[in-house]
Amino acid sequence: MSAGDDVDGPHQGQPLVTGGTSLEEASAALVLTHGRGATAQGMLDLATEIHHDGVALLAPQAAGKTWYPNSFLAPVEANEPGRTSGLQAIADAIDEANDAGIPTDRVMLVGFSQGACLASEFLARNPHRYGGLAALSGGLIGEDLDETYPGTLEETPVFLGCSDVDPHIPETRVHETAAVFESMAADVTKRLYEGMVHGVNEDELQTVSGMVADLLED
Repeated sequence: MSAGDDVDGPHQGQPLVTGGTSLEEASAALVLTHGRGATAQGMLDLATEIHHDGVALLAPQAAGKTWYPNSFLAPVEANEPGRTSGLQAIADAIDEANDAGIPTDRVMLVGFSQGACLASEFLARNPHRYGGLAALSGGLIGEDLDETYPGTLEETPVFLGCSDVDPHIPETRVHETAAVFESMAADVTKRLYEGMVHGVNEDELQTVSGMVADLLED
């Protein structure tokens, strides 16, 4: 999926909010996808906890603050066209980074909740060597996951962090998502936090900050 694909859904034409180091001066980039009812600016605010100099921040905005209408555990077709349109919004943000000279293996996807589900889905459907994925309280989309996912992620670092009692994200789906990424040759770290609310904790922020720092290593 790329900017040249013929996708004209609800999220095309929405703002791409930017921050951090300018694309012209950055050597790496984060593509940040927000949760249901939230905003791109809110993800930039979160990114202040994980940002490092030299990293551009790119946050697409969902139309109506929602990437897709139903639970991520619903059949895929029940979340169209939002799901496909959201995947295109991520692809377009990556293309912005690529056009500025930042290679895909220095582009990291960071998402929370619904945005974490969308970012996870993008990685699985568009195998490549990325700078990383941090899926905070999320997992792959669909009532049932596919038997196989095509391609390899070539040791892309993947961090999955979630509560073990999250009201929106079943623990089983986190395990299933980790298994899919491991089958695609990603370098997966999975952490389930006992009794945590649906949110982001300090351990997650420190872990993701370390992943961002790794983007800048030669």
